[in-house]
Amino acid sequence: MKQKYGLTGFPLGHSFSKKYFTQKFVKESIDAEYELFPLSDIRGLKHLIKTEPLLKGLNVTIPYKKAVVGYLDSISPEALTIGAVNTIDIQRQGDRILLNGWNTDAPAFESEILDFTGNQPGNALVLGNGGAALAACYVLRKLGWKIQQVVRNSAPELENTLEYSHIGKDLLDDTHLIVNATPVGMFPDTQSIPEIPIEFLSSRHYIFDMVYNPEVTRLMEAGRQRGANIRNGLGMLYKQADLAWKIWQGKG
Repeated sequence: MKQKYGLTGFPLGHSFSKKYFTQKFVKESIDAEYELFPLSDIRGLKHLIKTEPLLKGLNVTIPYKKAVVGYLDSISPEALTIGAVNTIDIQRQGDRILLNGWNTDAPAFESEILDFTGNQPGNALVLGNGGAALAACYVLRKLGWKIQQVVRNSAPELENTLEYSHIGKDLLDDTHLIVNATPVGMFPDTQSIPEIPIEFLSSRHYIFDMVYNPEVTRLMEAGRQRGANIRNGLGMLYKQADLAWKIWQGKG
């Protein structure tokens, strides 16, 4: 019987996951299929899983990587520390369904950022406060980076956070790495760009944009024009997908 896997989130029109897994299944002669399951409300997750009895695993994308935690039966220690899940392993035991959560964003991002920056920690700005941003902050702290998280509305109780309006030349001059962990600039709104003063970007900056559709975002292009090192999130996507597959096969 054909196994089924998929992606949930909302919206899903930007995602390359179905294409990637479909090609993987054909190449490796795996009798499985991968589908998109858009959910306008995360409360529909349990119903989705009950009505798809062949579904064995799900990837989770924006905006549910944090919210999905409350719907799981167990969560890996790393995902618990991060506070976000992007991979669900579905175990069916008769009428009982167990949902186990993992975070494959973190190890995928770690592999990419080490390769991208040459493992030379410095000062980093992480744009966003969603699940992807939490994974990035977790990894960068682990690697010894000094980070500040950039959010739209900062709160006094949140340490090392600042609002976009507080980013100026002095701060960017003291920054080595900028990670865009928001969907700003993602298809179909490809003309959007995070609200940072791009005129102060330079050849000393590394810009890692987790967006991969389009392959070069406006933020990346602005950095490239000013000599910055740039990388998109496509490699991270593929790596986290392969890690998710290992989890679904009991090898995670």
